Amino acid sequence: MLTYKNAGIAETVKKVPLDKIVLETDAPFLTPIPFRGKRNESAYIKIIAQKLADLREISLNEVELATTQNAMKLFQMETI
Repeated sequence: MLTYKNAGIAETVKKVPLDKIVLETDAPFLTPIPFRGKRNESAYIKIIAQKLADLREISLNEVELATTQNAMKLFQMETI
């Protein structure tokens, strides 16, 4: 939903600490823009990460590293 203009979460996600965010695609529903209406897939996670980076005015790499570490911590996997 982060890529949807009228979702109303853009301002909120800017305020959430980056170390508390995990990205997901909610497959098979809620496909990100520009693929809305098509079947969702995990490959679209980069679109969501880029939107988060744009909203927070940080690099895509920073989002990728932080959210990967967050997911690994959440699922009790070895961290990078």
